[in-house]
Amino acid sequence: MSLTANDVKKIAHLARLGIAEQDVEHYAKDLSGILDLMTRMGQLDTAGIAPMAHPLDQTQRLRADQVTESNQREHFQAIAPQTEAGLYLVPKVIE
Repeated sequence: MSLTANDVKKIAHLARLGIAEQDVEHYAKDLSGILDLMTRMGQLDTAGIAPMAHPLDQTQRLRADQVTESNQREHFQAIAPQTEAGLYLVPKVIE
């Protein structure tokens, strides 16, 4: 897919970006290259490839799941405008 200078100007307007006139052609070329790459990547057969959470084969370091604060529910609900049965009552916003 090849973008024109007008396409880049429309995209910049929608994104509320200011682009200098002399840079428009450069952006059009770069964005067209990115879109072409995405098109080629979309055509690849990835049926046997498992998704990765990170581009490098690393595991996520996880912290221990420990409670670090005491339960202050009663304190916070005591200062809330409205509560009922341990729940906060709020105005209805969807009809």
